[in-house]
Amino acid sequence: METLLLSAAAGCALAYLFFTARPAGLLRSVLKTASVALLALLALIAGAPVLLALGLLLCALGDYCLSREGEGAFMAGVGAFAAGHLAYVALFLSTPGSDMAQLVQMPGLAIVIALVLLGGIMVRVLAPRAGALKSAVLAYIPIILSMGAAAATLPGQGALVWALPAALAFVASDVVLAFETFVLPEGHRLRRIAPYAVWPLYWGAQLGFWYAFS
Repeated sequence: METLLLSAAAGCALAYLFFTARPAGLLRSVLKTASVALLALLALIAGAPVLLALGLLLCALGDYCLSREGEGAFMAGVGAFAAGHLAYVALFLSTPGSDMAQLVQMPGLAIVIALVLLGGIMVRVLAPRAGALKSAVLAYIPIILSMGAAAATLPGQGALVWALPAALAFVASDVVLAFETFVLPEGHRLRRIAPYAVWPLYWGAQLGFWYAFS
């Protein structure tokens, strides 16, 4: 059963890659949402931490919202993903062996410094370009970066070793998406390529979280 569901999730994720740059549509929404929702179902079946399933479900909801058109759907998606990141922060910090002291030691300190610098760049670049969404964007930046920092507190052993690269891949996917949405002009060739970088980074991150904690 678990193998079947994992295969279905991977199949939906792969199929969505061919729809990622297409206009909103029912099949596009179903594929995008199911690719992460099935991982949440797998987490529940495997008896994984509830916070993992919650984070995956909230991100699946965010996927659905962002697959639709309109500012309202975008704001709902941002809210769902912000809540998902906070669920992951709680998951990482409550994991046995998690140690905040790692954030002031190498390599955790280097990760924190890099995330802070990234946050400063994102605020400087995105704030003047986000328009009516400025408040939501500025509130979202520290949440996603906090998720990355929280992953650096995890013990680097066993399956948990996958959680930190997955968290950093999640951060990278959001950075690319933000620049695609707010910085790159319409018709720019990188704007056509960006979705094909965002999706593998993003879904790979969710798969990494599922593997680390299931």
